Amino acid sequence: MQLSEQFLKRSARLAYSASILALTFSLAACGGGADTTTAEGGDSAATDTADAGAGVSGDIQIDGSSTVFPISEAVAEEFQAANPGTNVTVGVSGTGGGFEKFCAGQTDISNASRAIKDEEVAACEAAGIEFIEVPIAYDGITLVTNPANDFAQCLTIEQLNTLWSPDSEGSITNWNQVDPSFPDKELALFGPGTDSGTFDYFTEEVNGEEGASRGDYTASEDDNVIVTGVESSDGSLGYFGYAYYEENKDQLKSLEIENEAGECVAASTETIADGSYNPLSRPMFIYVKKEAYDSKPQVKAFVDFQLADENSELVREVGYISLPEADLAESRSKVEGGVTGKS
Repeated sequence: MQLSEQFLKRSARLAYSASILALTFSLAACGGGADTTTAEGGDSAATDTADAGAGVSGDIQIDGSSTVFPISEAVAEEFQAANPGTNVTVGVSGTGGGFEKFCAGQTDISNASRAIKDEEVAACEAAGIEFIEVPIAYDGITLVTNPANDFAQCLTIEQLNTLWSPDSEGSITNWNQVDPSFPDKELALFGPGTDSGTFDYFTEEVNGEEGASRGDYTASEDDNVIVTGVESSDGSLGYFGYAYYEENKDQLKSLEIENEAGECVAASTETIADGSYNPLSRPMFIYVKKEAYDSKPQVKAFVDFQLADENSELVREVGYISLPEADLAESRSKVEGGVTGKS
């Protein structure tokens, strides 16, 4: 999908609210894969919105990507405030783990930081589960290191391949093996686990094959574990979604990447939106179980609420890039038309 010029002009990010930050920290502390339920109550600018589905009640089960988690959690808070009879549960099993639950019929919506794989499509088909693939936002995978790192500023994709290639396991252990100008400092690598869509996307772009990565790094589906690890060593390097860097930028240093034009570019809302932060910019999705959307009023109301124009603000509030108006309208059209399957 291409970002519209109109969108580029209006894509400045708003600061995190204190309530969302506190909730994100407390829920992430529960660990990857744990189901977490949003708190009810609180003021909501969207409470009087026509698309809020006022009066619906019942449970909504969501699981999947930790990267998409802050968006779903923010939407869930606002939706529950507008609909006190609903109970939205958001899990963080990772994109792959979320699809396992989704295709097993355990959830209504699956959060994903990559497109669904063919084998996951087959699993859903075998279980008789039809889904609607819905793009909801854009993100940029951000490289982070300890602020004490004063030598690395911009890394090329080739250097990232040297750092993360499967062939580098056990052999590339110091920074000076990546670039002779770097010091003889031991590497400490941190990143998402193999159930993460961020892991899949990063490895495909950097190593040329989805899932191809060295295994001797500290892996976690909980991005806050990666933050803590990177903070603990001045030889560290890690990666995750842009929102987690923004949330922790006082404790971390972000690194630029050399893009396809040969320019060193830092991740930001502007560079992710205009496409210059490539190749590590990507779309994010929710996958909606069609049967749940058609038969559960609370699920339909929640999805419609998330895709309402006025609620694009929630995407920006938690540090991501909201869809251009035309693309958001296309997502709504897919849902309303019941267009199923992988794009």
